[in-house]
Amino acid sequence: MTYHDVTISEIRTTAVDFSFGELLNLHRDKEIIIRPEYQRLFRWSNEQRSRLIESVLMGLPIPPIFLIENENGVLELIDGLQRTSSALQFLDHVAIHEPELVLSGCDFMEELNGKTFNTLDSLLRLKVKRTPIRATIIHRAGSSFVKYELFKRLNTGGSLLSAQEIRNCSSRMVEGGDRFYDLIQNLAAYRPFKAAIARLPASMRDLRADEELVLRFFALIAAKDRFKGNIEEWLDGFMEDVLFERIRVDLGELESNFVETFDVIADTFGDQAFTRFNSHGEATGRLAPAYYEAVCASVSADPDNIRRQNPMEVIGKLREAFQSDDFKDATGPGANTVQKLYQRIDVVSHYLRS
Repeated sequence: MTYHDVTISEIRTTAVDFSFGELLNLHRDKEIIIRPEYQRLFRWSNEQRSRLIESVLMGLPIPPIFLIENENGVLELIDGLQRTSSALQFLDHVAIHEPELVLSGCDFMEELNGKTFNTLDSLLRLKVKRTPIRATIIHRAGSSFVKYELFKRLNTGGSLLSAQEIRNCSSRMVEGGDRFYDLIQNLAAYRPFKAAIARLPASMRDLRADEELVLRFFALIAAKDRFKGNIEEWLDGFMEDVLFERIRVDLGELESNFVETFDVIADTFGDQAFTRFNSHGEATGRLAPAYYEAVCASVSADPDNIRRQNPMEVIGKLREAFQSDDFKDATGPGANTVQKLYQRIDVVSHYLRS
């Protein structure tokens, strides 16, 4: 099936009202799967989870959740994890392997603060268990593309998931996507890579920016000519082309290239490869994506050239490249064009060869 083959008839949905108690039982019986890789299980704070329970007890409407039917007829939660898991944690924290939820931050029903499910009175316990939440079930479709697009569209534009988290989760909807996702995760944990990107802020790692850098490396190697101003669209398009076999790439070859490249970068530059240098020649600041692209593409094209040189001399050459007018021109305003990408790669390659 190609992109253009998707028809409305392939998308069948059913709306069902489940009580939270029913969701808990379905989860216990493994008839509903809650995959933590779809959304980090508890990005919500304890107060946010508590306020959901407070809203339930106040009788306020709860936004719907979305489930998709897998090949075995089991339902997988693809949107609404925060709401669902918060309620399940309150009802039975053991069932989802989380600490007991002690309510806090409730400001309309302050008497709830400090309560757990078991310390509520029986009427309130029943109200939580019996409160319905609308669930839209997306029935099994023959097209992986349909499932992929539905997940991406449900999550795009919200604040819960970063672009890379959506990519990671969406890839699970496609046959063979697990391998691609697992490769990205494994390489993001590769020690030389972690050393080389040490200047990436922790807050960005929390949003899987390190995994996005792995994907960016793959795209640089296999789809550099498709680079465009909107980086998310470039990376989305590359990943989708791989998953739906619009282009053919050898993942084993990409992995080998990645490992060799970052072995060389970490050994030679440490954490100084992707950042600016101050007037004293000292590396300063956080990782700069445009610098990352230029260095990765240059080193991956000829790693033996870097190995043959003295590391201190190579760092000096890289510093000169970054401070050159041509490189500044290629990383300033309008840098996200394919012409500027090639320009900054050429500048770095020229300096590292000299």
